[in-house]
Amino acid sequence: MPAVIENRPSRLLVVDDDPVTCARLTAYFSNEGYAVIVANNGEDMWRILRSEAIDVVLLDVGLPGKDGLELARELRAHDEHLGIILVTGRNDDIDKIVGLESGADDYVTKPFNSRELLARVKIILRGHRNRPVAQERQTCSFGRWSLDIAHRRLVAADGKKESLTRGEFELLSSLVRRPGVVLSRERLMQSVSHRAWDPNDRTIDVLISRLRDKLEDDPKNPELIITVRGEGYLLVADVKS
Repeated sequence: MPAVIENRPSRLLVVDDDPVTCARLTAYFSNEGYAVIVANNGEDMWRILRSEAIDVVLLDVGLPGKDGLELARELRAHDEHLGIILVTGRNDDIDKIVGLESGADDYVTKPFNSRELLARVKIILRGHRNRPVAQERQTCSFGRWSLDIAHRRLVAADGKKESLTRGEFELLSSLVRRPGVVLSRERLMQSVSHRAWDPNDRTIDVLISRLRDKLEDDPKNPELIITVRGEGYLLVADVKS
């Protein structure tokens, strides 16, 4: 059964210029009990969003005009809680990282399995439905930094501010919630993209490197986020809420 929000079926917006993909997704998700609306480009997408309550957008990367990555950034700036899944024909690490950094919650690569996509939609809907309101107001302090969860921002003791991408924020939040605990790449990947970690996937390592550039005095010799060889990463700091 699909997730039901406010006593109505969950609504999916498929943004894709391929009529075959649109028809396939519409038939599959409609059969699963979801309400499905289709847009063929960014302009149609925004027109629909202005008039319909949408829960998850399935957004093709290779759209004409503005591509899916650019539209994902605009969508995330427009609505912090909208579910966004990128659908891409590319499958290398850079594309995965760029997709997550654009503000998307997850990504699938073509050709995709409809049942897998359904599972990812359910995960996003469940996560958005269960998000605690209190967490959005929380600020955590560690070392000389404070993490402003509501605004996804780091603030140093001297007032310096560092904005975080979605991927950086999700990763740091996981470390902050479990200071002194070694978190595996598998566990961190679940936090960032709700998918299993592939040993050939460098997404977590790249995001850790970016966090160190922002947090550490000497990123090459980190003192806050430590690598535990063969196990994962941990935050070496006391955390205060």
